[in-house]
Amino acid sequence: MTESPSSSKPRIVNCPACGKPVPWTAESAFRPFCSARCRTIDLGAWAAEEYRVPEQTAPLPDDE
Repeated sequence: MTESPSSSKPRIVNCPACGKPVPWTAESAFRPFCSARCRTIDLGAWAAEEYRVPEQTAPLPDDE
């Protein structure tokens, strides 16, 4: 007999901001973050444009 998903242990993920383990459950209000503080820190990093996707090619020169 197989276990139902509700009876198994919840998946544990690391908070992206501080690395603290966080259970992936409906009760974890800030998932994947461990707290409102870590969620706000991450939002601030996005707003400050600290996260960027690296360019694959060099930018084209401007034609003047």
